[in-house]
Amino acid sequence: MNQIESNPKYLDATRAVSIRLSDLLSRMTVEEKLSQLTAYWFHDLLDGNSLSDDRMRTLLGDGIGQISRVGGSSTLPPVEVARAGNRVQRFLKEHTRLRIPALLHEECCFGYMGLGGTIFPQMIGLAGSWNPELVERVAREIRRQMLSVGARQGLAPGLDIGADPRWGRIEETFGEDPLLVTRMGVAYIRGVQGDDPAQGILATGKHFIGHSLSDGGLNCAPVRLGPRTMREVNLMPFQAAVAEAGIRSVMNAYIELDGEVVAASRPILTDLLRGELGFEGTVVSDYDAITMLKTYHRVAADEREAAVKALRAGIDAELPTRVCYGEPLRAALDEGLVSIEEIDASVRRILQAKFELGLFENSFVDEGRAAESFETADQRALAREAAAQTLVLLKNDGTLPLKNPRTIAVIGPNADSPRNMLGDYSYAADVELMTHSPVAAFKLMQGVDQDFLDRHSVKVPSILEGIRERAGTEALILHAWGCPVVGDDRTGIAEAAAAAKKADVVILVLGDKSGLTWDCTCGETRDRTRLGLPGVQDELVRAVAAAGKPIVAVLINGRPASIPWLQENASAILEAWLPGEEGAAAVADALFGSVNPGGKLPVTVARSAGQVPMSYNHKPSGNRSFFYEYYMDSPNTPLYPFGHGLSYTTFEYAGLSVTPAEARAGSVVDIRVKVANAGKTAGDEVVQLYVCDPLASTPRPVKELKGFRRISLAPGETRTVIFHLPVDLLAFYDEALDLVAEAGKIEVMIGGSSEDIRLTGGFTVIGPPKVKIARRVFNCPVEVQ
Repeated sequence: MNQIESNPKYLDATRAVSIRLSDLLSRMTVEEKLSQLTAYWFHDLLDGNSLSDDRMRTLLGDGIGQISRVGGSSTLPPVEVARAGNRVQRFLKEHTRLRIPALLHEECCFGYMGLGGTIFPQMIGLAGSWNPELVERVAREIRRQMLSVGARQGLAPGLDIGADPRWGRIEETFGEDPLLVTRMGVAYIRGVQGDDPAQGILATGKHFIGHSLSDGGLNCAPVRLGPRTMREVNLMPFQAAVAEAGIRSVMNAYIELDGEVVAASRPILTDLLRGELGFEGTVVSDYDAITMLKTYHRVAADEREAAVKALRAGIDAELPTRVCYGEPLRAALDEGLVSIEEIDASVRRILQAKFELGLFENSFVDEGRAAESFETADQRALAREAAAQTLVLLKNDGTLPLKNPRTIAVIGPNADSPRNMLGDYSYAADVELMTHSPVAAFKLMQGVDQDFLDRHSVKVPSILEGIRERAGTEALILHAWGCPVVGDDRTGIAEAAAAAKKADVVILVLGDKSGLTWDCTCGETRDRTRLGLPGVQDELVRAVAAAGKPIVAVLINGRPASIPWLQENASAILEAWLPGEEGAAAVADALFGSVNPGGKLPVTVARSAGQVPMSYNHKPSGNRSFFYEYYMDSPNTPLYPFGHGLSYTTFEYAGLSVTPAEARAGSVVDIRVKVANAGKTAGDEVVQLYVCDPLASTPRPVKELKGFRRISLAPGETRTVIFHLPVDLLAFYDEALDLVAEAGKIEVMIGGSSEDIRLTGGFTVIGPPKVKIARRVFNCPVEVQ
């Protein structure tokens, strides 16, 4: 191994990153460069359950780009994760020629996915809060925990548009609307990355692009998405992530988009992402996406061809472990199939990220203080606040809040299941996947079971526990399981019906189990054709309903459930999504009235799968069957509209004003409305601004969300909400795929949901018939007085 001088330029922190980068790149061998493009699983470095110097010498001798999931793929608590990461970094510092540190990455969809990480609500629930400020606070706490264990890249947020409830991963999205996804995504990125790269985490926007709109709702199936819709809808969150939030990393989508596999597509990953959007960070492969060019999509004959296609497309780093970008890529270079300049371009981006993160100067973390960032009272309080803000009251005939019932029957498969409070990228779900995996590499997880999680993970109370604690001695709590989430076991239904007969009110806790194993009903690879409740839960509902007692349905689910018959049988329905570690307390608070649900649906809830795809922002010809309009066997209206959510109080809207009446591209229109709490209970309302362009050169949606703000109002309180609407936020892509603002009338709608429109007005865009917009606008600032 050729040694370097004691103080080379690239190790001098006083020099500019560009100088350090050029100096380091000039010193690297081909093997050292290729190593920076690759990763190894943490468990690849183990001998038994311990880090092995011999394995590190064998695998890391030329350095490494990333280490995959020290915490997420192990049973190590935070202090041990920090210690293990430090040991890997120390080996790289002391036993490799160039002393380049590794970038340690972890999953963090709704929390650091390692033992002890705070489990916040899943993303679809956070979207239901309609509160970007809350999302940023959650993300800042995720950053704190990640930094404490040495992780510097997080594989989140999901910026996919969640428009197909059949798709199991819809729970990982911020919903169906591009503006809502954009505002939530930008908030998450800002919270995770922070203001100073040296104190931040690389956020990873995924999945670029179109991943969520696959044929049949099947994960990784082909996507048929036209270029205009793709730019106007699906691209918007990524555009904002780059232009507004400065996202540092992007992950490719697995899918084939209009006949072109994204992982092998230079037009998508380079021309569009880097050229059109101006992205300058690193592109990392989704796990095994490069090998899938051979094994799944059949567009590469072998790993060498897969490596060439992916590198030329624009994928800088192969995750989670070294397969195609190792020897196969070296063989391709030797044969002239790729150039060293192409390899250098990706190496340069990866090293630049490491320099900017300060990894060369600060490769290690304080192991002794790692535990201080976990299981704090403030984290618990934030998890509870977040869970409370995600709750959406879908229906209520006055049964909620509960009015001192003497006997409460708590029934259902999710009533006493802490595990089912968690989303598919929780540590508990990951443990299940790895312990069920036949892959020997996951040996570190073998023998891990629920007892282990109960002893070593964060405490996750069940809904039953939350109700018992909240009710105290004021009510008798009866519990019956009823039936499983999935399967045809009906043996508990009779007991549940008997418990219902004895109660004054029934809390029926239904829904999903989220995860990646075969027994899960939502999550990655857990796609469905039916949108109702899985298993025989519908039979449980009917049996309980026969008791004639008021039913409060609490839904613990990752996909919006289409259950008209539950709407008919329940007195109240509370959508809790996958609320995380403090979800039980939040739900109990809402049931008994100390929390007033204020969340709103981030998706349209269809009546049946036959209506999918269904969204509120359809085109004029959408959601209708020409002159008859309706389906022959069903209304074409949704079960619940986008933005819907009730409250224990009522809100009144008045005094709409839109000024000026005429505005040009580049200017701002102020839309004012007064919102009052007309009830006797404090509550939150999400004030929503929709617009419609009724006549345009290409068909425009019948409604488009252009602004929103969640406000808290005391009884009798009135606030004025002012939307400062940029005219350029109305721009769209025309026939030539130019971003344009067109002159003409614009209809303005204000209300509590996409269907609950309280006030209407309008203004006119004047000037030339069509004006090209140089820079897309992603936000409507909102002021509250």
